Amino acid sequence: MTGATIHPLTETMNSLVEAIIVGDCAQSINHARNLFDSGISAEEIVVNGIEVAMGQLDEKCTMEQFNLLEIMLTGRAAMEVIKYLFPSGQIVTARKGTIVLAVLEGDVHDIGKNILKMILTASGYRVVDCGKNCPIEKLLDVISEEKPLAVGLSGLIFPVIPMVKQVRELMHERGIYAPKIMAGGAALRQSSTDNLNVDFLAGTAFDSIGYLEQLSGGKVNE
Repeated sequence: MTGATIHPLTETMNSLVEAIIVGDCAQSINHARNLFDSGISAEEIVVNGIEVAMGQLDEKCTMEQFNLLEIMLTGRAAMEVIKYLFPSGQIVTARKGTIVLAVLEGDVHDIGKNILKMILTASGYRVVDCGKNCPIEKLLDVISEEKPLAVGLSGLIFPVIPMVKQVRELMHERGIYAPKIMAGGAALRQSSTDNLNVDFLAGTAFDSIGYLEQLSGGKVNE
């Protein structure tokens, strides 16, 4: 009995995942282009290609097995594919509200945040990026000034979880504007909204888009 035939596009998607993981930018873009030209949407390529690759890398990123070079190479390849799928000429004018993004202090890995930033921007949101290794006080200052629709917190390593838990409490203590809080990333996805004290826990970057559309009711700012 022979094995089941693998669809050519499935093979190409798997090849994209492999190319991203090894950090081969040229091959990653080539596979993404072939998929896109074959009618696969940018969203499908991100979810089934980039995010699968990132998920496989996340599994290796335990506290005992951390390979910063591997993360950097994978992140570079992933971002090149994102730039191909969402070229600057196609990014629409921000019209759906402001989102503040941050990777909190202690975590210097911002691949996931950067992917979400590009997808949010391409979807019409104005993004204020607080960067990686961001102190909570800096995040609170930005929230107070920007009064965003939501805050997105990304975390790849577990030690950042206690800081995520504090954000809502500290907003209330300071008496500042308190937006909805979204969370995502390898470490945070293994927790829960209640444990993290957040409103939404995203499995993929596009989950966050869906949540934001619900918050805004699909309305566009005039």
